[in-house]
Formats: sequence, structure tokens, C-alpha cells
Amino acid sequence: MTTENQTEGQTVSPRRIVLTGFMGSGKSTVGPLIAARLGWSFLDVDDVIEAEAGTTIAEIFARHGEAAFRKQEQETIARLAAGDSLVLALGGGAIEHEATRALLLTTPGTLLVHLEVELATTLTRCQGTEQTRPILADQANLAARYQRRLPLYRTAHVSIPVDALVPEEVVDRVLSASGRIKGKTEQD
Repeated sequence: MTTENQTEGQTVSPRRIVLTGFMGSGKSTVGPLIAARLGWSFLDVDDVIEAEAGTTIAEIFARHGEAAFRKQEQETIARLAAGDSLVLALGGGAIEHEATRALLLTTPGTLLVHLEVELATTLTRCQGTEQTRPILADQANLAARYQRRLPLYRTAHVSIPVDALVPEEVVDRVLSASGRIKGKTEQD
């Protein structure tokens, strides 16, 4: 699997790293660490949407429905993904939108990285967040959602299994995949 984007026969280092994965995969934890190592900015798409809407994502869902939220999410991602020197963390469901996947997989300078976790890891890591993640209470729906999304996540340029890794190890793997290792050497 190629870890650098190809543009008209030239290899280019990523100008932005986009993290995708199921809830609890560590996107919001490792994103700022990656950005700090690179001297880049970090943005969490969910945080941007909430700030711009002046309300929570749960409230957006309740008031306007999932379709309206997904449209807003796709527009926000398209706008943010045009930035350079950026690490961007997607919401867990963003990958289901075909236009979003296509944009992130084909935009020159974008490296889409899937942080892969087992469902059991998600349950462990997200324990106690049921108030902000009501889907956790519905185990059957959660498992179906996980299974539906997993092949979509795996379309990313790079997939990194993160269940047994601490955040700094995930950062090292992402930076290694991006070809932008600062002060580290690959030891895999």
C-alpha cells in the first residue's frame, strides 16, 4: 500500500493527514500529538461543527436529523480538507458518505489514515461516555454499525491496528506512514 500520494507521476509528501476510525480508535487523542510533532494545526471535525452551530452534535441530530447533520459534516470536511499543514480527525460516521471518501482518497496531498480498533476495544475505551454516545447502549446496533463501516475505513491509504498501542506508538506509526518522521527512526 502506498503511503504517499501520487500526482502526475510525482511522489509528494502529505500536506494534511486525515484520521478516520470507529469511536474509541484514538483520533482525538493522537491527532493533537501528531500535529505537535509536525508543527501543524489539529482540528476535530465534530468540534468545528459544534462551534459553528453553537450546539452539540446530539442536539443537531435531535433537531434536524442525521441526514442534515451528515450534509453539514460533508461540507465542513470538504472545506477543512483544503487546508495545508493540518491533522484532521473525522467523526466515526463521516466515512460512510461516498463523496467524503472520494474527496479524501483523491485530493493530492491528503493522507487518509484508518486507526483500526476491535469493537471490544471501543467498548472498553468508551465506557462511561454513554451520555454523549447513546449508541453505546444499543449493542446490536453498535455491532452492525461497526461491521458496516469497517470495510469503508479500510479503503483509507493506510490502516493501522491500534488496539495494543499507546498514543505515542500510534503517532510513530502514522508519521512513519506519512514519510514525515521527526526525530524518530522506524523500528518495525
